[in-house]
Amino acid sequence: MTALTEQDLEFLRRPLHGFLTVAGGQPRPVWFEAAADGTIQLFSEPDAPKVRRLRRDPRASLVVAAPVGERERWVSAAGRVTVEPDGAHDLAARLAARYWDLDDPARAADLKGILATDQVRLVLHPETVHRYAY
Repeated sequence: MTALTEQDLEFLRRPLHGFLTVAGGQPRPVWFEAAADGTIQLFSEPDAPKVRRLRRDPRASLVVAAPVGERERWVSAAGRVTVEPDGAHDLAARLAARYWDLDDPARAADLKGILATDQVRLVLHPETVHRYAY
């Protein structure tokens, strides 16, 4: 399967952590957003090791699994990643609101710190999608 299904997108729109693996790197937990166009977006500092690796080799995969206590389910998407200079701060703000309680002053300050730094938007264009649901 090469595209995310509507059921995949519904699952990926939940505030779950994904594990991003880039060529030559170790999996890292990440926030992500499944976009309406079927891509998956993340943000990062432009000089992060994963971004340096993606600039050399744009292949990556993201695995997202249901949390403990739910029936087993996961979605894996692999493909090429583009590094986009725009939209990262807006994405970071949306994801922070999804993953954090921004009424908490500490979390609001954390977001302010993220927004004060340079960020790039990483866009995973799925070429292969695998899934499992028990």
